[in-house]
Amino acid sequence: MASKERKLGRRATALIWLLVVAVVIGTLIYLEQIAILYVLATISLVALLLIVAFADLENVGRENIEAFIANE
Repeated sequence: MASKERKLGRRATALIWLLVVAVVIGTLIYLEQIAILYVLATISLVALLLIVAFADLENVGRENIEAFIANE
């Protein structure tokens, strides 16, 4: 029999990441490490802005989105 690997879907992966981030933020708030939270928030915002800045949004059209959705 072929071995079937069980993979998590995108939604499950996103929920796991959300849970991990929530636990880390909650722990830092509980331990009153607000300075670390400021640094993490700043780094996260810079990363998000870099992703948006380098995204090739010019070549994204309705046809590309529909083809992407159809392939899922």
